[in-house]
Amino acid sequence: MKSLYVLFKRKSSPAKLSFPADHRASPDESHIISLIHACKDTVCLRRVHAYILRRGVLSSRVAAQLVSSSSLLKSPDYSLSIFRYLKEKNLFVFNALIRGLAESARFKCSVRHFILMLRLGVRPDRLTFPFVLKSNSKLGFRWLGRALHAAALKDSVDCDSFVRVSLVDMYAKTGGLKYAFQVFDESPDWIKMERILLWNVLINGYCRAKDMQMATTLFGSMPERNSGSWSTLIKGYVDNGDLNRARQLFEVMPEKSVVSWTTLINGFSQNGDYESAISTYFEMLEEGMKPNEYTVAAVLSACSKSGALGSGIRIHGYILDNGINLDRAIGTALIDMYAKCGEVDCAATVFSNMRHKDILSWTAMIQGWALHGRFQESILCFRQMLFSGEKPDEVVFLAVLTACLNAGEVDLGINFFDSMRLDYAIEPTLKHYVLVVDMLGRAGKLNQAHELIENMPINPDLTTWAALYRACKAHKSNRKGEMVSQNLLELDPELRGSYIFLGKTYEAKGKYQDVEKKRLPLQKIVKERCKGWSYIELDGQLNKFAAGDNSHKQAQEIRLKLEEIISLAIERGYITGADWSIHDIEEEEKENVTGIHSEKLALALGILRTAPGTAIRIIKNLRICGDCHSLMKYVSKISQRDLLLRDARQFHHFKEGSCSCGDYW
Repeated sequence: MKSLYVLFKRKSSPAKLSFPADHRASPDESHIISLIHACKDTVCLRRVHAYILRRGVLSSRVAAQLVSSSSLLKSPDYSLSIFRYLKEKNLFVFNALIRGLAESARFKCSVRHFILMLRLGVRPDRLTFPFVLKSNSKLGFRWLGRALHAAALKDSVDCDSFVRVSLVDMYAKTGGLKYAFQVFDESPDWIKMERILLWNVLINGYCRAKDMQMATTLFGSMPERNSGSWSTLIKGYVDNGDLNRARQLFEVMPEKSVVSWTTLINGFSQNGDYESAISTYFEMLEEGMKPNEYTVAAVLSACSKSGALGSGIRIHGYILDNGINLDRAIGTALIDMYAKCGEVDCAATVFSNMRHKDILSWTAMIQGWALHGRFQESILCFRQMLFSGEKPDEVVFLAVLTACLNAGEVDLGINFFDSMRLDYAIEPTLKHYVLVVDMLGRAGKLNQAHELIENMPINPDLTTWAALYRACKAHKSNRKGEMVSQNLLELDPELRGSYIFLGKTYEAKGKYQDVEKKRLPLQKIVKERCKGWSYIELDGQLNKFAAGDNSHKQAQEIRLKLEEIISLAIERGYITGADWSIHDIEEEEKENVTGIHSEKLALALGILRTAPGTAIRIIKNLRICGDCHSLMKYVSKISQRDLLLRDARQFHHFKEGSCSCGDYW
């Protein structure tokens, strides 16, 4: 990958450091405030704070600026400590603190200080209510919302335009859409005419409630619209899955903003239309619009989900060429993209170049190693995270348990699972239990896996029993498998996976009539719920296949090439339709019903369009079945190509007739 080597040799321009002004000047109030505003970190702010205390110039105005600046520097605890030791707690200080706490997501603390404000006899004003209302909109307390509304009425600030917008927004987000409309409807006409934001927050409320008819009606009634109005309605259609209507609105938008572009890109990505997300991003660049960090993160997410490595490299190049800092969001998105596109070492390079790492970036890197079966690197990264002082959360442990699962490290996986509760006071979720059940099941410890399910403090769901079901199939434990299937049927009577298992079990016992009874409802359900797909990127273009897909422009050539590949593989010992270690309970049979598995079609196209010696990358949203896994091993040797396939669980690197998973998946 020469292009990757060139990309990582280029350096992004370093950020310029700013230093505070000389603090030895005359300590008048305006100069002190300018020193506070010049601080770029809390270390600098603490020095200025110490200087203020030494000079004895801590006025209420200066104190308010200290609280405000510490909040802007994402240090709410420092803001609280400043506030705690103030003798005079006036309106300005309270407003600065309540705002800072709200903007730092310390919503309960923000509300508590509003209550303290009232108890101390400090009367709130029009700058107080917007932020305490914002805090309550996040907390979702309806009774508190009504109390705050009453307080705003009592203090005669309810007709202030900022307070009015905040009231509408708060009611809309706490399930009181009827009251939100009432506040809007009773607003003075001058507010409705001048405050577009008032309309926008109400439209957003109806979009969140999935009432797109009312949202569209309000949009059409607006006296004036801004880009935020258009973006709000576009996002509403995106969130409701109506991408065609969202695109139509976007096309007629008079002036497209970076927010509207980002909304559309993110919408395509979230709804599984990765090709449109990526093409829309490059269309945005062609239009001369400069993306922000949210745009870049959204399109990188689309690249990672679809395996569009070529597009991801181009986006990384844009980041470096434009001096965009590898902050936590973009850095984490790049790590995720490279890891999920098969270039985990490139992900590690990005990770090492990040100046500031947070829990998300550590998790992305640990998960990246785990996906590639690089167990040692994954555990080492986890330990480095601990040494750095970062505390693990439940998502980090999911990544660590995945690494243990993929490597077959059962004992160590159990140790990590126990460590969650005992060492970090983290209660395992259903996802953690599923991984441990899968881990035990794949190691053949079926009784232990079953015992764990029976003793779980959480009610097991479909995926929990499905993990044990797969293990029963892999280890040919028909008796236990029948029992597990009954549990599955209790949870989902229409579950096709159980029909498959019971069908094969009955078939093994010679009960062919029972097989046919199960097969008919299976075929009906499969047609209704088929969602399997595979992606392959060739020459910078994504190609998507479903099972039995004939929609590709090279469909006939693909079929002929696939027949040729299978014939050559059979000559070397491949057995077609080998029924072993088929892993996905919900999806394993639907592709058999609807046609050839999607990854085989992607493989055939890859061989058609690439030369020997080329690495072929395929992304599949389901777990690969035993038949396809076997074929891939043969083809990697026959075609003289390395095959990288990412399924729902991990990467499979097929080379010279073997797989990196060691046939353990």
